[in-house]
Amino acid sequence: MDIFLLKSKIHRATVTGGDVNYEGSLTISGDLMDKCGLQDYEKILCGNMANGNRWETYAIRGKKGAGEIIMNGAVAHLGKKGDRLTIMSYASVNAKKAKKWKPRVIVLGPGNKIENSRGI
Repeated sequence: MDIFLLKSKIHRATVTGGDVNYEGSLTISGDLMDKCGLQDYEKILCGNMANGNRWETYAIRGKKGAGEIIMNGAVAHLGKKGDRLTIMSYASVNAKKAKKWKPRVIVLGPGNKIENSRGI
């Protein structure tokens, strides 16, 4: 039996911009994606800590080191620059492996710089 567990998490990501006219997705700085193990175009669940909105989309790789967190497409209506997000992805894991599973989690601070990490 497989179960779904948290795979990757970016906590307290500050939205740096939005583009309603873009096709969709969430742009995330490449270094942040690499650190928490997110893949290009991976399905993600996002929660806006400012207003409680939640949505699913996919991750788009932004420029490494830029600190980008950009809400694209219709999702841009669910938040604004300065809002903080929790960004999560999940994996299907065999029940035996699940007992020792550790997600890759990063916690961001000002400028979307990594303040803390675990499982990495």
